[in-house]
Amino acid sequence: MLLRITMSEDLIAPDIRVAKTLPSIFYTSKSIFEKLKTVFSGWQFALHKSELDDNNIVPLHHVEDATGEQIIMVKSDEVKCLSNICTHRGMKLVEQDCSKRSIQCKYHGRTFDLNGQMKNMPEFEDVVDFPSALDDLHEFEMGTWQGLNFVSQQTNKSPIWEEFVERFEFLGVENYVHDLSKKRDHLIEANWMLYVDNYLEGFHIPFVHPELNDALDYSGYTTEVFENGVLQVGEAKKGEVSFDIPENHPDFGKQIAAYYLWLFPNMMFNFYPWGLSVNIVIPISPDKTRVLYRGYVKNSELTAEGAGGDLDTVELQDQDIIEKVHKSMYSEIYDRGRYSPTREQGVHHFHRIISKIYEKLV
Repeated sequence: MLLRITMSEDLIAPDIRVAKTLPSIFYTSKSIFEKLKTVFSGWQFALHKSELDDNNIVPLHHVEDATGEQIIMVKSDEVKCLSNICTHRGMKLVEQDCSKRSIQCKYHGRTFDLNGQMKNMPEFEDVVDFPSALDDLHEFEMGTWQGLNFVSQQTNKSPIWEEFVERFEFLGVENYVHDLSKKRDHLIEANWMLYVDNYLEGFHIPFVHPELNDALDYSGYTTEVFENGVLQVGEAKKGEVSFDIPENHPDFGKQIAAYYLWLFPNMMFNFYPWGLSVNIVIPISPDKTRVLYRGYVKNSELTAEGAGGDLDTVELQDQDIIEKVHKSMYSEIYDRGRYSPTREQGVHHFHRIISKIYEKLV
């Protein structure tokens, strides 16, 4: 049974001082899980442009895992996101990264150019009204921000990163280089929203992450909320590595150790002086979540320094906490908590988004 919400009242009150957190059923119910998975058809992080340097056709396996849709990113005269399904009988076209001048189906030989147009099909000489536009590969909506490519299965979807363009322009992310050594794939026994909850607050840092706490000035940790995202800014302790911020930047004069940017629903962009670490959250079931890490390096000499110096340790510490919290969601005693108005604005904002979407779905 789905939780029924009285439309005259907010499940998550807009005033954080009186609001309660999401009910525990949101983290355990299979029906709610399936309903909320529909939000993943919007913008998804695809890849950084450097990942197309060695291969001009890249299957977006993580997007398929998150949304069920098979998509390839193709670089020819321009970069496009195309369906990875043959328009003849539905065969998957490309299974791994490759460089080719055309795409040929391994099932019956239908061939497409790199723009997705069907070019050849054996034994179809007598087929009426063939080929048509339906025989070409579907092209998905695509967006690019500083060399970061995104894909959406929804059309005319406004970019959710526009509010942050100027803030991060000084980083030159388009010049970063994909680093395979930073690739990770974690399986967590917890609901995907608990992973997001945990990411959206630095409240737990002094209690869960001693190494990270040594690098950050907790008193200078701030949270900013936007329509489709949350930005957390971590200041560095004296002597720790920080960004070289230009004078015209809103953070000029501060020693920033890290920018933690979440874009709805499942994308996390962690900017450090050494480069960028991306977390991609993939829901599997109410009780299981995959989290993929991808790394893009600007300065390899700084990868072991500061707030971004030991990401594996921080990730495992987070996973331990998140899995323990998830078990508590099945308690008959615990249902909902309250928010810290000064430290959990990001979690409150996320819960407001989820509750509004849920109300529309039911």
